[in-house]
Amino acid sequence: MATATWNGTVIAKSDKTVVVEGNHYFPPESVNTQYLTRSATTSRCPWKGLANYYSLIVDGKTNEDAAWYYAHPSDAAAAIKGYVAFWRGVDVR
Repeated sequence: MATATWNGTVIAKSDKTVVVEGNHYFPPESVNTQYLTRSATTSRCPWKGLANYYSLIVDGKTNEDAAWYYAHPSDAAAAIKGYVAFWRGVDVR
């Protein structure tokens, strides 16, 4: 079971993550979306495609662009479509 925690709060928890390049991608239904807010930030991976970001807001604290997902990944990354990964101090175990 993988768990993503930030600021003392569980953001996501699942036994069905997909690990890509060392990152756990959590299925959308396993993410506590009340802590996510859409960000205007994007980035492009040469093989996965365009990534969109979320910022986390927990107990009045914000972690900018701490989560990302691929809404329309390349065919090679189809297994992570809509799945959410974390970084920037989010503890994933």
